[in-house]
Amino acid sequence: MPNRLAQETSPYLLQHADNPVDWWPWSGEAFEEARKSGKPVLLSVGYSSCHWCHVMAHESFEDQETADYLNAHFVSVKVDREERPDVDAVYMEAVQAATGQGGWPMTVFLTPDAEPFYFGTYFPPAPRHGMPSFRQVLEGVRSAWADRRDEVADVAGKIVRDLAGREISYGDAQAPGEEELAQALLGLTREYDAQRGGFGGAPKFPPSMVVEFLLRHHARTGSEGALQMARDTCERMARGGIYDQLGGGFARYSVDREWVVPHFEKMLYDNALLCRVYAHLWRATGSELARRVALETADFMVRELRTAEGGFASALDADSDDGSGKHVEGAYYVWTPEQLAAVLGDDADLAAQYFGVTEEGTFEEGASVLQLPQQEGVFDAEKVESVRRRLLAARAARPAPGRDDKVVAAWNGLAIAALAETGAYFDRPDLVEAAVAAADLLVRLHLDEQARLARTSKDGQVGANAGVLEDYADVAEGFLALTSVTGEGVWLEFAGFLLDHVLARFVDAESGALFDTAADAERLIRRPQDPTDNAVPSGWTAAAGALLSYAALTGAEPHRTAAERALGVVKALGPRVPRFIGWGLAVAEALLDGPREVAVVGPALDDPATKALHRTALLGTAPGAVVAVGVPGSSELPLLADRPLVGGEPTAYVCRNFTCDAPTTEIERLRSSLNR
Repeated sequence: MPNRLAQETSPYLLQHADNPVDWWPWSGEAFEEARKSGKPVLLSVGYSSCHWCHVMAHESFEDQETADYLNAHFVSVKVDREERPDVDAVYMEAVQAATGQGGWPMTVFLTPDAEPFYFGTYFPPAPRHGMPSFRQVLEGVRSAWADRRDEVADVAGKIVRDLAGREISYGDAQAPGEEELAQALLGLTREYDAQRGGFGGAPKFPPSMVVEFLLRHHARTGSEGALQMARDTCERMARGGIYDQLGGGFARYSVDREWVVPHFEKMLYDNALLCRVYAHLWRATGSELARRVALETADFMVRELRTAEGGFASALDADSDDGSGKHVEGAYYVWTPEQLAAVLGDDADLAAQYFGVTEEGTFEEGASVLQLPQQEGVFDAEKVESVRRRLLAARAARPAPGRDDKVVAAWNGLAIAALAETGAYFDRPDLVEAAVAAADLLVRLHLDEQARLARTSKDGQVGANAGVLEDYADVAEGFLALTSVTGEGVWLEFAGFLLDHVLARFVDAESGALFDTAADAERLIRRPQDPTDNAVPSGWTAAAGALLSYAALTGAEPHRTAAERALGVVKALGPRVPRFIGWGLAVAEALLDGPREVAVVGPALDDPATKALHRTALLGTAPGAVVAVGVPGSSELPLLADRPLVGGEPTAYVCRNFTCDAPTTEIERLRSSLNR
């Protein structure tokens, strides 16, 4: 019989609706039940495309004996970390502080007052590799709760006090300058993997935000070292197994240092960020590889993640049916020489050489993850395209990975920005249209009458959870990108609504620091606050970037001041931990450069000469430059005020802090002014 999760909309929670565990969703009712029954709370946090979450569910939560024990002695609460990033952040901080590591599934035991006292991640059904079994953990916690309740309460209270003392107070420092950004670059150089690209060892994650900083730093300073790190990292990833060589798009991370074997889940946020990074790399270098990857990743998002309502789904699972009814990680994506031969016949040897498929395999059981180990130019392009097409068609006949159809506001904001810019750069109006459709969905469904933002929706139904800082910031970022690409002032207006909420509800008025949840949000044991990037830009620095761009487009001084104050944390952390505050460093580059404000005016938006000047403005590499396009006298975009045509021709004005260079009607002159 289904449990309480059957009433939820989260795909992850619904995956557990038929468990014999008597699950509760995160709610006041669950903790009231714990208080009435005198039981501790088991908090289990995961997400739908998490491989080890599925493993633990199958081993423990689907097991009747384990469920009976849980139901007798605990109040069990299941949380989708993607719906409740605030809950996840608070307890993950506790897990990491206590154990030195974290991950999902996250397993935390709480008092009925939601105070944590014992932590872990995945627990196996039987002891192995030094880990206790899940049943041993449950029995130990039950014993401590029954026999040493005062001791448990003391531990929980100490943990909560420790967490409460971690509030970050860097917000009132000055924004970073030349020296701090140079120190950050030096720190990245020390951690850079010169042989394989990227930073650090295994597992290796796509450093999207850091690459954006490197590209902006190169654009501002001419640093060839910064550009080389960005270019080489992007090429290594694009040639590795982390990139889907048939269908486009990136997997979550590589389990090795060489980018060969991915963790096969595909997340919307990774692909949105990387699509934009590769488009910006092409803008800086003209790399054909970067162009191809940007477009293929954009097409992947539209083809495989777009929902019927026009938004973008959260993820594709790592696991899928291997054809025998067994769910196996990577089954959809890997190939053996025999499988190549069955599809390609005489072309199998060419495909094996081109994609690096070997008899030994690079994955499990002799299978290989497709890569591009050699330069493509040594192969016949027409033959390779035929091979790719046939393999993609054959793969489409395999059982596909599951899709998490949940629409997350923040990640859709990132996708909107990526698709709008990629479509504009490469003359793909269909991609811009997809970005507009997703933005329309967010306005129609996720925004209420007070412009408050809901975190998620699914199947056209808005979720109950309030948006967090990254939602407001990333959606505003997407709307601002649409403003620059389309010239439609309505997107600037909506971005302003969202950023007004950031100033009113997320910023500490005294210090300028930002919190991840609004002042009027549900109270947890601590108000989460993290300025460092994770898989996505931190809400703190994403908000700083959106505030800065909005101020450049409108002249709104409170927004610029708030952005500058928020960047104080980057001055403190950038030189010390540059890998983990890449987006903040990228925003700081924009601030140092101005950012530049480009106004393009013409007789009509569809006028060919106006379009050419507008595209040139969008292709400028000046860090964080904003672009407004319209007809003279347009009231929708403040940047266009008092900007007449020169000699009756389309004209561009390049400004900093609303102080402008001489206007120009010449494309080459505009290009030169934005690429220096």
